[in-house]
Amino acid sequence: MRIRISHDTVYRYESPPAGVIQVLRLTPRNHDGQYVIDWRIDVSQECRLDSHEDAFGNLTHTFAAAGPFTELSVLVEGEVETRDTQGVIEGAVERFPPTLFLRETALTAADPAIADYARAIRGEAGDGMLDVLHALLDRIHRDVVYDTAPTHAATTASEAFALRRGVCQDHAHIFIAAARTLGIPARYAGGYFRRADELVQEEGGHAWAEAFVPELGWTGFDPANGICPTDAHVRVAVGLDYLGAAPVRGSRYGGGAEALTVALHVDQAARQMQD
Repeated sequence: MRIRISHDTVYRYESPPAGVIQVLRLTPRNHDGQYVIDWRIDVSQECRLDSHEDAFGNLTHTFAAAGPFTELSVLVEGEVETRDTQGVIEGAVERFPPTLFLRETALTAADPAIADYARAIRGEAGDGMLDVLHALLDRIHRDVVYDTAPTHAATTASEAFALRRGVCQDHAHIFIAAARTLGIPARYAGGYFRRADELVQEEGGHAWAEAFVPELGWTGFDPANGICPTDAHVRVAVGLDYLGAAPVRGSRYGGGAEALTVALHVDQAARQMQD
């Protein structure tokens, strides 16, 4: 599938800031099942985009924009050709052994409730790791309601699990916490998802989890949708949790209150649809 993405993030400031520094993880990489045809980043203020790779092999861009200004927009646009690999990730940059992704973080710490939940699922699914991970995928999808209201970027896996509600980021964190407590390496994956319908509107990209299965390697699980990633997913960045794969992180000097709006369109490219 050829997927076209337009992702515009606009910041509006109560009073003009003296400057803004941001790190962007908004550029996908090529790997088996994913080929980037065209991609660009456009920042509304005059600045230089410096590109590099972070520790996890994600493509990042850093910029510093000098104020004063009352509005700043970061627009990414491009097309990506995807192929369904049943969620299995091959040909990606891997800098660390899978055991690194057993490391607990503040956002993915498993409290007793998640640990008990994970052990119960393993008891029902049996000893096969892949069976356990698919059972975990199905149960989280069923038990945790998709809801944009109660959580935020700093919500932990235990907080979202207690609510039994959250966005895709929360589903991913719960899955990661549960997998790690069972001794299965797991990590956060961020990117985009082309929906077949518009019943769910997200104010940003999509998130899912990846777990290391010895016989397959890294394999994706999307508990928010109850599926393994397909050719409708565009994989952009990975990390131990959301903070390690956040699409935008930064700071500013001054500016008072800040309002953020996001316009995201993920569509099948018209050229592909006409073939």
